[in-house]
Amino acid sequence: MRRRTPPPPAPLPQHDGVDPVRVRLPFGGQWATVREHLVERLTGAGPGVVAGMFDAGLVVAADGRAVAPDAPYEPGMFVWFHRELPEEITVPFPVEVVHRDEHIVVADKPHFLATTPRGTHVAETALARLRRELDLPSLTAAHRLDRLTAGLVLFTVRPEERGAYQTLFRDRRVRKEYEAVAPYDPALTLPRTVRSRIVKERGVPAAREVEGEPNAVTRVESAGHRAGLGRYRLIPETGQTHQLRVHLSALGVPILGDPLYPEVTAPVPAGDFRRPLQLLARRLEFTDPVTGAEHTFVSGRTLSAWSDPAEWATRAP
Repeated sequence: MRRRTPPPPAPLPQHDGVDPVRVRLPFGGQWATVREHLVERLTGAGPGVVAGMFDAGLVVAADGRAVAPDAPYEPGMFVWFHRELPEEITVPFPVEVVHRDEHIVVADKPHFLATTPRGTHVAETALARLRRELDLPSLTAAHRLDRLTAGLVLFTVRPEERGAYQTLFRDRRVRKEYEAVAPYDPALTLPRTVRSRIVKERGVPAAREVEGEPNAVTRVESAGHRAGLGRYRLIPETGQTHQLRVHLSALGVPILGDPLYPEVTAPVPAGDFRRPLQLLARRLEFTDPVTGAEHTFVSGRTLSAWSDPAEWATRAP
């Protein structure tokens, strides 16, 4: 078995808090040059874009030197380049820092802001913003929240410590508590623990429940109700994609503002921030794996459908 070679440090600086793209050339294949492989691999970049990057010296090797357009293909070689950043509409809400020390940053993310660069959301992400605003280029995310979900996200300051904090989430040693606003159903008996099997297929926007061994477990509790709305406390034991949204929808009380559950709706125009998903990562509790400190963090955000239901009701869907 071929041993995995750890990647060298990036020879290019960040741009706008965004890391350069790193590509490792695969073993096998019949490419004659590095450029030939990247042209084939990066078809989404558009005609002539990759070739133009080589001509401009924008693709570099581990030593920081530009890779020549005719450089021969070397299996296992690492190359770096900066993607052309897409035009992004600014999410007009701040990322609030709840806690910062030499090891971690805990941020209170707004609705509509992605946690980390992905797809068309790159510089307008919580990670890129915090890197710029806090001057912490080494900052990385220990976990992620959906773009539409607001609330607490844990970031790590030192790359060598990231694994220790990620392990907390992998081993379910972080107590996470969420809050949601959804229709109130007096026939729904709470508290209860929902168990089901959820699958999320690549390219399909919504996850779904299927028969089989449960892989998603959520404790659902009532936190009050008024005027036909319920406020729900959600304590997930697992972390499947869209788990809380799927479970509340399956209970017959889909979260307000959800564009996927129970039915996928037409996307709203870019820049329409009127009806955020009424889901908030309210609380994080864990024992710090590096310092041993006991941490409890609480979001300062509120869900607008609960704090101002009259104003929420006037917003066009």
